[in-house]
Amino acid sequence: MTYRAPIADLRFLLEHVVDFGKLRSTELFSDVGEEVTDAILTEAGKLCEEVIAPVNRPGDKTPSTLENGRVRSAPGYAEAYRAIAEGGWVCVSAPADYGGMGLPVTLQTAINDMMSSACLSLQLNPLLTQGQIEALAAHASDEIKALYLPKLISGEWSGTMNLTEPVAGSDVGALTSKAEPNGDGTYAVTGQKIYITWGDADFVDNVCHLVLARLPDGKPGTKGISLFMVPRNLPDADGAPGVANSLKVVSLEHKLGIHGSPTCVMEFDGATGWLIGEEHGGMAAMFTMMNNARLGVGCQGIGIAEAATQKALAYALERKQGKVGGTGAIIEHADVRRMVTTMKAETFAVRAIALANAVAIDMGEATGEEDWKARAALLTPISKAHGTDIGHEMAQLGIQVHGGMGFIEETGAAQFARDVRVTQIYEGTNGIQAMDLVARKMMDGGAAAYALLDEVEAAAEAARETLPDLARPIFNAAENFREATEWLVEQEMEDRFAGCVAYLRAFARVLGAHYHLLAAMAEGGSGPRTGLARFFIKRILPEHEALIAQVREGAVGLYDLSVEDLQAV
Repeated sequence: MTYRAPIADLRFLLEHVVDFGKLRSTELFSDVGEEVTDAILTEAGKLCEEVIAPVNRPGDKTPSTLENGRVRSAPGYAEAYRAIAEGGWVCVSAPADYGGMGLPVTLQTAINDMMSSACLSLQLNPLLTQGQIEALAAHASDEIKALYLPKLISGEWSGTMNLTEPVAGSDVGALTSKAEPNGDGTYAVTGQKIYITWGDADFVDNVCHLVLARLPDGKPGTKGISLFMVPRNLPDADGAPGVANSLKVVSLEHKLGIHGSPTCVMEFDGATGWLIGEEHGGMAAMFTMMNNARLGVGCQGIGIAEAATQKALAYALERKQGKVGGTGAIIEHADVRRMVTTMKAETFAVRAIALANAVAIDMGEATGEEDWKARAALLTPISKAHGTDIGHEMAQLGIQVHGGMGFIEETGAAQFARDVRVTQIYEGTNGIQAMDLVARKMMDGGAAAYALLDEVEAAAEAARETLPDLARPIFNAAENFREATEWLVEQEMEDRFAGCVAYLRAFARVLGAHYHLLAAMAEGGSGPRTGLARFFIKRILPEHEALIAQVREGAVGLYDLSVEDLQAV
């Protein structure tokens, strides 16, 4: 099967579902017309189809390696990356003042979606650079910005983030890496970091590490952590990469998937670094990068869902087995039709959520309005967690559609399942995303959630006359979820956390149904998008009721079994 970029789907969603057009009414994005949008999607899609997708399988079969302390990339990666960089695709939303295009994050999100489908292992490289660009633009000194941003935006240099340590995973505050002032404005950074994606690359001139470490007077915990720029090669007086810094790749992890992407153990031995942001303010600066990456990782899940769906549909259309009418292929079997349609419906819904998230980010930047910023913050954990959950589930369904052949590596269906699995762990596990949703994102008493539900109900009311059988269940679901949210915000945090994963998924079900309804209305209430909406609303949306029931249980019964009981039963 040959990958085809879902340009028509993306264009339809942008123009008819997530209201990308509202950005054009702002001064910041007034020049991003339909022609610009179409050109960006078309050219990015062509790059993904013709250049990036062909290196996906070779990278899985012949992974990156470590030779004499340097990473050697998988076959074809250097050429594919060069095409990404030379085309200006590393970060189209980067500031124009430093060589970027200054385009909306929404278009970058659509591009990340397509690149993830084409080759997730390679796409991880520019994704991390995008996050670093945003972090430096927000927190770095003017000197650092002037030196690093043009190089990162052009793709000459790439960026990483170094948080995790052997003793400090999700509990970042437990890190032991240290930074000692050198007396000249630089710092000596020492420590070991693990799980560093693209910690080295042989197709860029320099690799720029953002490293969390503790200054000598740093307090224990996250409040005592600072952030440092620690490049692989120290820039010389002209800004070119000079002598090697005191850091190295110790080893590469042997992973379930994303074999083409080197996941490094990094050792910093008094490496020269520059402070980014305020002393002891490292987590605030790093969270800028992490929030960017959370939407990006959600898109990685969506991209894999898209690729798995395309492969499953192609197989179902050509595989002949059993006695069925129509085409005679297995797509005519009820269960296969159910699986493939589920894949299409789920992918559309979660893609809409991510794009709506991106539009909110752009509107927040363009208008400065707090309501938009609050919506962007609310949708980010949903985009990340549900996007990657659906990516994983659709990859598994894709294997099932293939039957026994899905379990055979040569078909490529299994690679999607292996590659996407880590996205549910990246940038804070999905359980942490759900905890963030019911804790930080509900500090407003649920105001941002209620505002979004108001829109869901208003759209359902508007659709009652045209599509009553679809509008009614969505309105009722939104009301059910509103009541669950009202209950949730009154609970102690332990009760919120106990049901947070179910709460996030229920929210995503309601939002997915909403965006499907908007698609059906835009189509005129009759056609394939309406049929897909009916499938989602009638067969998938009802899950929200069971999920809400779980939410309302809170922590009751969760600890009834002691640790000893869990080992005994």
